[in-house]
Amino acid sequence: MALKEHSSEHFSHSEQLHDFIQEVMKEAHVEMSALDAVAVSKGPGSYTGLRIGVAAVKGICFALDLPLIAVNSLQILSEKYTEREPTFLFPMFDARRMEVYVMVLNEKKEVVKPTFDEIISPESFKEFSKDIPWVFMGEGAEKCQSIFNASHIKYRTDIRYPSAAEMVPLAYANFQAKQFEDLAYFEPFYLKDFYTTAKKTEP
Repeated sequence: MALKEHSSEHFSHSEQLHDFIQEVMKEAHVEMSALDAVAVSKGPGSYTGLRIGVAAVKGICFALDLPLIAVNSLQILSEKYTEREPTFLFPMFDARRMEVYVMVLNEKKEVVKPTFDEIISPESFKEFSKDIPWVFMGEGAEKCQSIFNASHIKYRTDIRYPSAAEMVPLAYANFQAKQFEDLAYFEPFYLKDFYTTAKKTEP
């Protein structure tokens, strides 16, 4: 297996992604023609990053007539957690201000609550039992530290970003089950509509 990734706010998908793909294929000594499928992290996450990543994968799949596999980005992140005691896992991504994208899983990585967006407050996640430990992970979990400080909550600050390494077993399970996306109509899972504000002009 070959892996090349870069977690930084300065990373530019449009400038580096295709180079990374070529470098990984060369390092793995695998020709593109030998691929059986291509997997992509479908989101939630950065609007621009998801759009560029999915466009690149679609191009490869169309060109080589390959099936497309999509995996939830938060589920990929949760795979970094390997302990097996009863737990609620809360992988989170920053969604600006006090908002996060989050899903809830148990220690077996079974989805307890599918992906949703949450404005963090003392009322957040009250539907989950405090008798079972909660594990917050991902760079979005930093927003919780000033609000949640209880004995049943553990912060895994070492688990911040999803990795393609953890995506492999999830993607392979989908491949074996033939859970493929509709290549023509597949879109990233943005969770919320993209919006921007116009720049102010000088009077």
